[in-house]
Amino acid sequence: QVRLVESGGGLVQAGGSLRLSCAGSGIIFTSNRLCWYRQAPGKERELVALSGEGTYYGDSAQGRFTISRDNAKNTLYLQMNSLKPEDTAMYYCAAGSPPTYWGQGTQVTVSS
Repeated sequence: QVRLVESGGGLVQAGGSLRLSCAGSGIIFTSNRLCWYRQAPGKERELVALSGEGTYYGDSAQGRFTISRDNAKNTLYLQMNSLKPEDTAMYYCAAGSPPTYWGQGTQVTVSS
């Protein structure tokens, strides 16, 4: 059984940083494309960053967020710097191409 568990969310002031983690079990990270998505209330789910053959960042993440993975620990990370209030959302990790397995999400709230 595949399980993805996100952590690291919280409340932070604008300009601050957070590091999200996604721990996987029942899945081999090395063999999978891994992504971070986010969804704000009333908005569609948005791809934030992808780690696969290479890395990809959505426009909102470019230059501020960094996706990385530790395959030995089966853990995916998202380092988020220079956070803005518009980054407030539930953040999800996903595995597979197309994304097949999803975590339950971790809430990020950025205050102005």
